[in-house]
Amino acid sequence: MRLVSYRSDDAWRTGAVLGEVVYDIDAALIGSGMPGLAPRATTRQLLCAYGHMLGDVAAAVRHAAAELPSARAGGVADLQLGAPVGDPEKVLCIGLNYNDHVAETGRALPAYPDVFAKFASTLIGPHDEIRCTQVTDNLDFEGELAVVIGRPGRDVAPHAALDLVAGVMVLNDITARDLQYHGTQWLAGKAVDGSTPCGPALVTLDEVGDPQNLELATRVNGVQVQRSNTKHMIFSIAGLISYISRFLTLSPGDIISTGTPEGIGSKRNPPLWLGPGDTVEVEIEHVGTLRNVVR
Repeated sequence: MRLVSYRSDDAWRTGAVLGEVVYDIDAALIGSGMPGLAPRATTRQLLCAYGHMLGDVAAAVRHAAAELPSARAGGVADLQLGAPVGDPEKVLCIGLNYNDHVAETGRALPAYPDVFAKFASTLIGPHDEIRCTQVTDNLDFEGELAVVIGRPGRDVAPHAALDLVAGVMVLNDITARDLQYHGTQWLAGKAVDGSTPCGPALVTLDEVGDPQNLELATRVNGVQVQRSNTKHMIFSIAGLISYISRFLTLSPGDIISTGTPEGIGSKRNPPLWLGPGDTVEVEIEHVGTLRNVVR
């Protein structure tokens, strides 16, 4: 199943994509005899209610596609898509999680995951404009795979960690490098409003396959600048979830972005900064593509 947030009547609604068509999740649930969601419910609220039974939600969507024309929201290409999860409790990110990226920074291999946070206010949709150039001249890209939590968990063993996952999405950890290194903490460079494209959909693992073996590529103005595979992570997805759950409770809708490979703009000679008019794309095998223009 591919879950999206789409704009309808000046509100964000949760939908599922089948083929090239988006079906309203609330209409699909009610049409299948399942309890509906609250008005204007978000994907996070859907996961709070149904994160433990997404297979049933997928069945309801298939039923709606076959039997309920009124559940059809429109063609996916015709709708405005937002961040699949726009209101997470937590946005957690991992730094230095690919060997080649660690090498290009000149740092030592980490003994533990390097965890930092963003805020929901940074998140934008898969095709939204990135409007950060007024606060930085050093705007950088970082293509990443992000995991979205579907069930609550605390102190989860690695072998059980993927059971908490609702699905994955693409995320571009756009960073204001000058702000990042004004101090010893990274927050200023990572938390600029409207700086983090994600999507285009939250894709459940049954459609993705092994999330630890996915090709990832980043392009700037059509030129490939990053290429790797999630199998090259230092800390696995399951390991990251288990580690984080040792010190905080993971909740439905929480986002964990799993790090970027080598090729970031700041480590090139000369540096490759994003500027007005540039188009940056991040594509992950079986998951989708972000395509955002800098304004």
